[in-house]
Amino acid sequence: MKIKNKVLKDIEIEGIAAEGKCITHYDGKVVFVTGVAPGDVADIKIIRKKKSFLEAIPLHISKYSTKRQEPFCTHFGTCGGCKWQHINYDTQLAYKHQQVIDSLERIAKVPFSNVSRILPSANTRYYRNKLEFTFSNKRWLTKEEINSDEDLDRNALGFHIPKRFDKILDIDHCYLQPEPSNDIRLAVRGLALEHDISFFDLITQQGFLRNLIIRDTSIGEVMVILQVAGDNREQLELILDHLKNTFPEITSLNYVINTKGNETFHDLEVVNWYGKPYIMEEMALPDAPDKVVKFRIGPKSFFQTNTDQANLLYKKTWELAGLTGNELVYDLYTGTGTIANYVAHNAKKVIGIEYVEAAIEDAKVNAEINNISNADFFAGDMKDLLNDDFIRTHGQPDVIITDPPRAGMHEDVCKVILNAAPERIVYVSCNPATQARDIAILDQKYKVTAVQPVDMFPHTHHVENIALLELKK
Repeated sequence: MKIKNKVLKDIEIEGIAAEGKCITHYDGKVVFVTGVAPGDVADIKIIRKKKSFLEAIPLHISKYSTKRQEPFCTHFGTCGGCKWQHINYDTQLAYKHQQVIDSLERIAKVPFSNVSRILPSANTRYYRNKLEFTFSNKRWLTKEEINSDEDLDRNALGFHIPKRFDKILDIDHCYLQPEPSNDIRLAVRGLALEHDISFFDLITQQGFLRNLIIRDTSIGEVMVILQVAGDNREQLELILDHLKNTFPEITSLNYVINTKGNETFHDLEVVNWYGKPYIMEEMALPDAPDKVVKFRIGPKSFFQTNTDQANLLYKKTWELAGLTGNELVYDLYTGTGTIANYVAHNAKKVIGIEYVEAAIEDAKVNAEINNISNADFFAGDMKDLLNDDFIRTHGQPDVIITDPPRAGMHEDVCKVILNAAPERIVYVSCNPATQARDIAILDQKYKVTAVQPVDMFPHTHHVENIALLELKK
């Protein structure tokens, strides 16, 4: 029987599944549905058939769930971010909490203690400290606009439409980053249109304005990075002058000339045009709230994008590490040394390892800024650098803190950790599934004794999780 394009009537949506999609069942198969909430009753249309599951879209919702709330953003449903705006925050937290449990039970398959209550985000709007916007001369059009006979402005400065690299949704107001983020973006867009400065064509790779990054910190510093695809000094300086004169909040104004086929600029020069070539962030120390650890954030530096929750994440990491001042701590995937410098005052020594060399240079600078002399940093591919010889040279760790990317740790890294046999491992992860996979490997010698989810990204399916693993006796 042909199932694709089949309409299923009065289907109750059962829950939330991976990647924020909702889930129901039909004819013994799992059906993933977008654009609905758990508890909705809807008519849905099957749009894709796979071997073990189906995918569907809603046509009509006959009964709305009590878990729903009114989305606050006019771009909801088109923009790829904040996909859970229509679900109340308590329900979001409950599903994220369950996501951590499911990963540990189904993937790790190891005994674990109760998962602590997920720590909610203090702010569910305007919580990000970094946003990246793309220029395009091929704006995403609504059906109404397509069907109209109007001569439409096709320029956009905003976010990529999901699964469409060539289409950009023009953003009026974004609720993710506090001001002056929206004002800066709209000012650049307006000035470019007024002076007929070309927006980039993502297909033909033609045009001048390419990308705009805005970063801010809790102490009021703002960085702007304008990416352009040529060296038109008149147009470039027109925009930079306007930003400098209009927004005194900007403390670091930079530009990048990028003629590559993508918007990444880690291999390109960032020119500091005005102000400092970095911004500063501060976090209170967990056991001395009157003192702070400072971080210098450059244009290429990684820093957690929810500052308030990052502070909470690091505090919980510090608590679970159980440092007394006598431990040798390895901080794996240290990035710019945020966790390493955060815990250094409670450790005998900290060794940070990171594969991005520029990040390690930032980590060293951050240690110097904070007068930290008991932290050493090393750059190299983790699976190659962290080996038995490295540990013999630098000492056997008492505690390992690891915060890998979404892909988790390489199996070789897990094996080296098993050989090193530290008393405790604090595993921080932005992907509970790969974290659970690695925990299954570490189960040879370690037991999970604490699990603490943290919500870093409200209105999305993403969840951060901290797991404490202790050496089996």
